[in-house]
Amino acid sequence: MSDFPHAFQGDTQGRSPYWGLPDPETQAEFYQDVVFKRLLAWLIDVVLIFALCVLVSLLTFGIGFFLWGLIYLAVSFVYRVTTLTSQSATLGMRLAAIELRNHRGERFDRSTAALHTLGYFVSMSTFVLQVISIVMMFTTPRGQGLVDMVLGTAAVNRAAGR
Repeated sequence: MSDFPHAFQGDTQGRSPYWGLPDPETQAEFYQDVVFKRLLAWLIDVVLIFALCVLVSLLTFGIGFFLWGLIYLAVSFVYRVTTLTSQSATLGMRLAAIELRNHRGERFDRSTAALHTLGYFVSMSTFVLQVISIVMMFTTPRGQGLVDMVLGTAAVNRAAGR
């Protein structure tokens, strides 16, 4: 059941596939500045993941520095899935006061967090997909990127839901 006031809770026939999320026209406060907050959150997360990778590399007596790419991928994946599963937001997203929700308006479970993270990795691996995702964030009513559109998820302002 959706945590959002006024979000549709009943039969979904003939309705938007995002029936549990706030309407971007009537509840715009949920999506205000979310794209810029996502950028800030991403920058914070990159710094945190980098620091964790340095720590892991030091704990492996420097061997991790030779395997930096693999260490970064593993730490990043675990960090994102773990934080998205626990509160539907990475630490950067929490600092930026946003969180991700599924199409029913619910917080992420482990499988949605893993799929979102996997989709993020795929989109980040290809420049064209990155550009498409960024353009979508600026042009869709809910500020959804490519992965969000595929999974039916959206980032929303936490403060607006309280």
